[in-house]
Amino acid sequence: MEKKTIAVIGATGAQGKGVVSTLVKEGSFTVRAVTRNPDRYTGEAHEVVKGDLTDNPSLKEAFRDAYGVFVVTNFWEGADELAQGHSAVQAAKEAGVSHFVWSTLPDVETISGGQLHVPHFTGKARVDELIRNSGFPYYTFVQPPFYFQNLNGQLGAQPQQDGSLGWTLPIDPTKKVIHMADINDLGKVVAGAFLHPDQVGHGSYLALATELNSFNDVLAAFQANGKAYTFNQVPGEVFSTFFEGAGEIAQMMAYFEQYTYMGPDAADRIMMANKIATDNFLTLDQWIKQHVN
Repeated sequence: MEKKTIAVIGATGAQGKGVVSTLVKEGSFTVRAVTRNPDRYTGEAHEVVKGDLTDNPSLKEAFRDAYGVFVVTNFWEGADELAQGHSAVQAAKEAGVSHFVWSTLPDVETISGGQLHVPHFTGKARVDELIRNSGFPYYTFVQPPFYFQNLNGQLGAQPQQDGSLGWTLPIDPTKKVIHMADINDLGKVVAGAFLHPDQVGHGSYLALATELNSFNDVLAAFQANGKAYTFNQVPGEVFSTFFEGAGEIAQMMAYFEQYTYMGPDAADRIMMANKIATDNFLTLDQWIKQHVN
């Protein structure tokens, strides 16, 4: 019997790469990588096609004959996430896609009553309703965490004024409010969703969160693996002056402190992700051992 095809948007990005890898490893589907530069694709997908979230005809072609699609947008590349979400939904509907899996995040503006503004969270959340009302036979929302990868990437330890390596951030390091995981593990949740549409394909939210950590927990995990880092807490208004885009990070940290990364009532979403996943998740300690020299 011919395997159903899953098309993965952002197949070269942090989320899409893990989704492709897990789906290929699991073996139930034909995996189609959708990327703006198929000639440069070096991943594991069975097929690779050109597709761009700003070019609807290319998306419709990329989704042709696909049973399911995984869609993620990238705020940090300047994406108009609502417009791109709309384009992906339209193309998927026109292509006859049965199961739409959307990578989203909590709506910070609604949760905080308009007090906090974190566009790279809320911009994705505002696409949810569009998907909910689009009439797909199956649709699932997945919520990625604070990536372990951030800790040696975008938000990695930096040289401090006292000569140490560490973090200077506008958050209380004692507060256990940051839901974290290896972003590659999102693929295990997405694969589980495609395998069990009757269980989670009617608008379920699946939140990947292997751990709920404070920054002190992060320091302790690195310390246990021979890496001594420091932490300095600064006010949000001071941090906001450090670099372009720092204001958004400060608002995000303020949101974490008040509501946690996944927001209120996250337990059921996290439990469902754990239940549906195709394999166990990596802990922070395991991740450090494997990926930090």
